[in-house]
Amino acid sequence: VRLVESGGGLVRPGDSLRLSCTVSEIAIETSTMRWYRQPPGKQRDVVATITKSATTIYADSVKGRFTISRDNTANIVYLQMNRLEPEDTAVYSCQSVDSRGFVSWGPGTQVTVSS
Repeated sequence: VRLVESGGGLVRPGDSLRLSCTVSEIAIETSTMRWYRQPPGKQRDVVATITKSATTIYADSVKGRFTISRDNTANIVYLQMNRLEPEDTAVYSCQSVDSRGFVSWGPGTQVTVSS
């Protein structure tokens, strides 16, 4: 299983970014997909989840600003991030849990929010 994140970068507070997680060898529509983030010097925490049934779950810190979605045909999971804040600065990583319970991670993409 291979996951590759893209779309990170340096933006200003209030800007938007869309992260992509391109997945190979498993079908995302039968997997649970999550976005995690790890700020500098802190632990990695889950940001958003999309289940097999397309239920979405968000961390309180991003509710109303971030949206997780998926394109089953392209096998890509997205994280739309709006109204970004300096506190959103982190390495963002994609995780899959497939139908067998096998967990895979991508290498991550850096998001920096700074004026």
